[in-house]
Amino acid sequence: MSESDDLAARRRMVDEQLRERDITDARVLEAMMTVPRHLFIPPESRHFAYSDGPLPIGQRQTISQPYIVALMTQLLELVGTETVLEVGTGSGYQAAVLARLARQVYTVERSAELAGLARQVLERLEVENVAVSQGDGSRGLPEFAPYQGVVVTAAAPRVPRPLLDQLDLEGRLVLPVGGRDGQILERWRRDGKDFRVERIVPVAFVPLIGEHGWADDEGECRWI
Repeated sequence: MSESDDLAARRRMVDEQLRERDITDARVLEAMMTVPRHLFIPPESRHFAYSDGPLPIGQRQTISQPYIVALMTQLLELVGTETVLEVGTGSGYQAAVLARLARQVYTVERSAELAGLARQVLERLEVENVAVSQGDGSRGLPEFAPYQGVVVTAAAPRVPRPLLDQLDLEGRLVLPVGGRDGQILERWRRDGKDFRVERIVPVAFVPLIGEHGWADDEGECRWI
């Protein structure tokens, strides 16, 4: 894909998939326009990079539909001063988008192979405010807490308590919660010791594997 073709495809993605739905945050739209999504996708699938759907990236993982990336990012309500935690680095695309909207992004990935590939792409793009870790993301990263925003890009059977505990006062947590074949995207807000939850839209994500997620041997989860 040439640079001009890539730019035109990104513009169509933003105009047709995001603006025409409910993505209204100008900073989110600009980030989605700027980050080259095709670089975060395996070469054999790059011609689908700006299509309106998720794509496989290996290790039984996916890169989310552009609209879902934009929606989850918008729900964090970032202004640029935040420290953000992402659970489920995948190929690194969501982290690259967040990097343009927050002060610092910490992202954790269960697969060492995917974590390594994500680091390579982020370094190639000279993204300096993202730190990639490998481990059980359902536990969060308490060493860098509190976070003003937390986003989970895999489906949890219930909200992991460590992620709520690592939220800053008035922090926002966005994640899919439900069964392995379908979930509801939720936004949790912290208010002191209390939490409020909003249920946003039905979604379907790969499972969050870990101590506070799903066991790895609990069957397959389809992705759509």
